[in-house]
Amino acid sequence: MFGLYPRKGTIAVGSDADIVIWDPKKEHTISAKTHHMRVDYSMFEGFKVTGDAETVFSQGKVVADKGKWLGKQGAGRFIKRDRYAGAWK
Repeated sequence: MFGLYPRKGTIAVGSDADIVIWDPKKEHTISAKTHHMRVDYSMFEGFKVTGDAETVFSQGKVVADKGKWLGKQGAGRFIKRDRYAGAWK
């Protein structure tokens, strides 16, 4: 839909290997203190939820594992996307 396929949205040779290993049973409480963002608040602060990312890969490298941020600043890259060629022309 966003013109990024097959670079994004599939596990295949030549794709970016952006993968999340999800634990659907893990329970946790949302808090700005445990999120990896540049803000000190969350509108969902204190909500108890089920399901959490166990491990996150970006470009084939582990960037988050068991709640710890392992990524490096500046490691992301801008990807210019094609115009959507679907129903909203």
